[in-house]
Amino acid sequence: MERTTMRARLTLVYGGLFLLSGMVLLAVTYVLVQQRMPAPLGVLFNKPDVLVEAPKNAPVVQNSEALRKFAQKLQVDAQQNALDSLLTQGGIALVLVTAAAIAFGWLIAGRTLQPLHQITGTARRIAGATSAGRGLHERIALRGPQDEVRELADTFDLMLERLDRSFDGQRRFVANASHELRTPLALNRALVELAMTRPGASADVRQLGESLLAVNERHERLIEGLLTLADSESELTERAPVDLAEVAAHVLHQQAAADDGSDPAGALARTAVRELEPAPVVGDPVLLERLTSNLVENALRHNLPSGGWVSVRTGLVAGRPTLVVGNTGPVVPGYEIETIFQPFRRLRGERLGGGRGFGLGLSIVRAVARAHGGAVDAQPRPGGGLVVSVTLPSP
Repeated sequence: MERTTMRARLTLVYGGLFLLSGMVLLAVTYVLVQQRMPAPLGVLFNKPDVLVEAPKNAPVVQNSEALRKFAQKLQVDAQQNALDSLLTQGGIALVLVTAAAIAFGWLIAGRTLQPLHQITGTARRIAGATSAGRGLHERIALRGPQDEVRELADTFDLMLERLDRSFDGQRRFVANASHELRTPLALNRALVELAMTRPGASADVRQLGESLLAVNERHERLIEGLLTLADSESELTERAPVDLAEVAAHVLHQQAAADDGSDPAGALARTAVRELEPAPVVGDPVLLERLTSNLVENALRHNLPSGGWVSVRTGLVAGRPTLVVGNTGPVVPGYEIETIFQPFRRLRGERLGGGRGFGLGLSIVRAVARAHGGAVDAQPRPGGGLVVSVTLPSP
């Protein structure tokens, strides 16, 4: 059964109450008119010596029992006809006025619910924002009398203001902390490199330096990921025409060029299945390249040790630019798909605790896609692996 709107329910209530009141009024009027109708017609027939008044020059007829009954029947019929006319005409008028009352009730209900529509529209725009925290700067700013609806709107605005400050503070903290951590990491890298290149450095010092540089690089990549995630959740400040096919080809070339022969991911990137059809979008080129790079790196990193494959496809799906990256790998349960998109989370709900990645790759992919007004969908392959699709708005 289709849901009835509040406006329709209010209109039915208005119309029903008006119809009920009209019926009660018509019934009361009927009873009062019936009681006030005179019993005689102006001539008495209960005395045999009373004559019926007749027009001039008309014969005078003496009262009789038959004439009395006939006159009484005329009286009853006249009264009944009057009451029937009252019901009929009153009922027709009641129906017409009720229809008019329903129409006015519909207009009045719409006018009354207009502030609620404004509140709902604002809440829907905020809920449909591309990422968490976006749109919280918008306010209802309802004007009108200080009634219950105005109080609701003001309370909603106050809640939005507090949420907006909270999200802004969180983003600023991540960005500031990441920037502050970059300086000591750069200093550590410079000191380690200086110690390794110093004349007379022993093999143990060089080996220790390489280990420290690897740890330092890992931390730098973590900070860079946090900065990218914070930037992705902010409003885009730079937009330019970009073709996802060119971005994907560039990322695959970089991954293949980085292979020094020891990493099977580089060879897998060279042999990746490519179906790169034009997919023009308008957005931030740096963020879109990071999105594509994260998807490709994730597909290469979580692949089978041997015998695996990676596919990268771009093109237009239903008129919208789409990037699809698929791979082989371990079986991914469908109920854990949402987990892999959460920051610092791995498959099967494990927290980051060392290993190959930081758990930020797919989080950044989702944040960048939402920043461009797009969406990300991940589907597990039956034989293992994942297929991730990114759909962006048409330019």
